[in-house]
Amino acid sequence: MLRLLLLLTFSLLPLAASAAPDRYRLDPVHTRVLFAIEHAGFSQALGTVSGSEGVLQFDPDDWSSAQLEVVVPISRLDLGDDKWNQATLARNLLDGDRFPQARFVSHRVEPIDAQHARVFGQLNLRGVTRDVVLDVTLNAIKRHPLPPFRRTAGFSATTTLSRADFGIDAWKSVIGDRVELRIEAEAVRDGNAEAPDTPSDAAPAPTDDTLQDAADSALKLEQGHQP
Repeated sequence: MLRLLLLLTFSLLPLAASAAPDRYRLDPVHTRVLFAIEHAGFSQALGTVSGSEGVLQFDPDDWSSAQLEVVVPISRLDLGDDKWNQATLARNLLDGDRFPQARFVSHRVEPIDAQHARVFGQLNLRGVTRDVVLDVTLNAIKRHPLPPFRRTAGFSATTTLSRADFGIDAWKSVIGDRVELRIEAEAVRDGNAEAPDTPSDAAPAPTDDTLQDAADSALKLEQGHQP
């Protein structure tokens, strides 16, 4: 009986170590949304939005369990010119006074391989919610080399939107409908900054030989105490 209990206990250790995905928070300093949209047929106007915040549940060994919720501060949009920024945030376009934030919430993740996945979710922009699919690449997940040395995950993502889908349909003769988005994001793991971030830092999982040796020792101990 003692041998059976030990075997069950040791065999469950690897399962306990990978029970739940880690929780990460987006780093607003190192997370940015880049957008490109046609400007009167002459060029692709480029702008960025910095300062996004959100929460990510993520296990690199199980992409399908990932969950993401992000808030993007539209009011921080920057096209490189103050007047252009004001025009873009005006009521007939993004209406930044009434809708200063956009929000994305994932509801499903389809893994492609160890570094790539498609993230399906809903984007709320200017008070309108539409389904959006992000093509996501995991760039790295490791301990950050600078203080406070937190485990950090870095991602790149792309998608394409129709601005008309979100009720942003003014200036059709000057502004294109297709909006290309590129997202660069870093997320920092919640919790102890000194927690191990690679399997080599953690205690090794027991091998079959280790399990058998422990069970044999327990059996000898048990037999030695039999009357």
